[in-house]
Amino acid sequence: MQTNLARFIQDTPEGREADAILRKCTHCGMCTATCPTYQLLNDELDGPRGRIYLIKQVLEGAAPTARTQLHLDRCLTCRACETTCPTGVRYGRLVDIGRHIVEARVPRGPLESAWRRALETVISRPSLFGPLFRIGQLARPFLPSALKHKVPPAAAPAGAWPVTNHARRMIVLEGCAQPSLSPATNAAASRVLDRLGITLVREAGAACCGAVSFHLNRQDRALEVMRRTIDAWWPHIAHGAEAIVITASGCGVTVKDYGHYLAQDPAYAAKARRVSELARDISEVIASESVRLKPLATSQRVAFHSPCTLQHGMKLNGTVESLLTKLGFQLTPVPDAHLCCGSAGTYSILQPELSQRLLANKLAALQSGAPAAILTANIGCQAHLQSATPLAVRHWIEALDEALAR
Repeated sequence: MQTNLARFIQDTPEGREADAILRKCTHCGMCTATCPTYQLLNDELDGPRGRIYLIKQVLEGAAPTARTQLHLDRCLTCRACETTCPTGVRYGRLVDIGRHIVEARVPRGPLESAWRRALETVISRPSLFGPLFRIGQLARPFLPSALKHKVPPAAAPAGAWPVTNHARRMIVLEGCAQPSLSPATNAAASRVLDRLGITLVREAGAACCGAVSFHLNRQDRALEVMRRTIDAWWPHIAHGAEAIVITASGCGVTVKDYGHYLAQDPAYAAKARRVSELARDISEVIASESVRLKPLATSQRVAFHSPCTLQHGMKLNGTVESLLTKLGFQLTPVPDAHLCCGSAGTYSILQPELSQRLLANKLAALQSGAPAAILTANIGCQAHLQSATPLAVRHWIEALDEALAR
């Protein structure tokens, strides 16, 4: 692709990065075949190739409009297009750059701006999200049915954290919404790792990874969150923590990119690179230690929903599935497993119509093999799927912990 970037972006780090990404695109259109929004809307501008052209025009000096913003807003950032692309176009990074520029040039209405700011403020702060979530649960029985499904029922209790101090130590990302929505997830991870001779260390100062702020185009705020998280983890890293374990793949794909996001910050670039090097999805840790786990006496039929952040963002497609199969779980077939469930962070709230259509399609695929339960690897997907099915939807590490305990 030929480019001629405008002066405002030409000689900046973002401009040079965007230019390199654009020049890799060959206009082939293979990405449209795996784009969820293109499949739903059949509009070129709601597919990766069309959005690339919109971003290119803005970077070359064209004035963005509310329509430009709408097409970029509709993108799930699922990155299925990156998995499909034969030339390695880093579309996810390009759309981050494009959205940030368009956001600065196309003002949103006061109500929409306030709503997006409220979402970013509440979700990224456990001290706000937790109490508001508990209030919502108390009010749940009295809500109309249209709203009741948006408030998850009471979560399973976390259970005990191990008290053994092993020589091997890893840090866990606490998460911002997950401790309220699914407190059992990190606790289950700690118990599984304890069986493998690894202590999982919690650090209260590292709750949010910054992903929510970043994808709501408050990128400066997101970078502040990332710096605080690095500061909280650094003493543990300095004392020999061998990995940073993340049980929510949406957070994991962000932490693995800290080195990129903070590459221009002289005070944090080296630390951010080190954090990204240490970041591991829980599936990577368990898979590397799986020879120490015996096959389980379980015949449970489960469907596994591989989050986009796991299979397209971190390129770990098949890791959890292989691990669960090896340990004795029976995985049911899931058609179109590469497609997004429609959760995508705050997408399910900001784009409810498209999100619900994707959710219906995903649940039909997951339930087609008659599983007894649905397992996944990201809290956003877990809550989104659970809102529309009577089947139990859990993090796979909880199912593994339960099976090991039996």
